[in-house]
Amino acid sequence: MEKFPHLRLFLIVLTMSLCLYSSQAQNSIQDYLDAHNAARADVGVGPMTWDNSVAAYAQNYANQRIGDCNLVHSSNPPYGENIAQSSGDLTGKDAVDMWVAEKSNYDPNSNSCVGGECGHYTQVVWRNSVRLGCARVQCNNEGWFVSCNYDPAGNVIGERPY
Repeated sequence: MEKFPHLRLFLIVLTMSLCLYSSQAQNSIQDYLDAHNAARADVGVGPMTWDNSVAAYAQNYANQRIGDCNLVHSSNPPYGENIAQSSGDLTGKDAVDMWVAEKSNYDPNSNSCVGGECGHYTQVVWRNSVRLGCARVQCNNEGWFVSCNYDPAGNVIGERPY
């Protein structure tokens, strides 16, 4: 490589760029929207759109969790809210996929959860929730915290998600 010093520099820059890209992969606004909207389309619910005000709320709350990464909901949120945390890497898409995996616990006939939690899933597919904002932070313990907020809030008692 000594014959080609520019090649060495190019390889270093390329490696750094790939690392940066992989750390942002599956965490973009479009990644959050695609994961949510695929689950919604699966049950005939229209797509959500990104809302910067809702996203700012999600980011503000996620920033508050950096110190402990605890799985604690915000107090009296003005929006619906799903949160996730992990001690290892957790992308935004991973978090949405975890929530959507609760679909198997939702019984549409009785409009209830059977065999486990399903409230995260029903919030993802709530037909009246049309604006989305999400955030992801790395916590001081090296874990990750993801928050998604929904406007208007879903999971209204006595109503069906779709």
